[in-house]
Amino acid sequence: MENDDIVMVTSTRVMCEGSGGALGHPRTYLDMGSDTSVTCKYCDRLFKLDPNAAPGDHH
Repeated sequence: MENDDIVMVTSTRVMCEGSGGALGHPRTYLDMGSDTSVTCKYCDRLFKLDPNAAPGDHH
């Protein structure tokens, strides 16, 4: 299964509000931990850590 909804980020902690305004899902905060990506459990949006992100950006 291929995920077309990929968001490149510069931090290992991200927030997802879904899409669709009032029809979206609740705001949720995701932490990659030691991984380089995390998937939202509500909308399957994939957040990937930008390999060019500065080391200090990885909160």
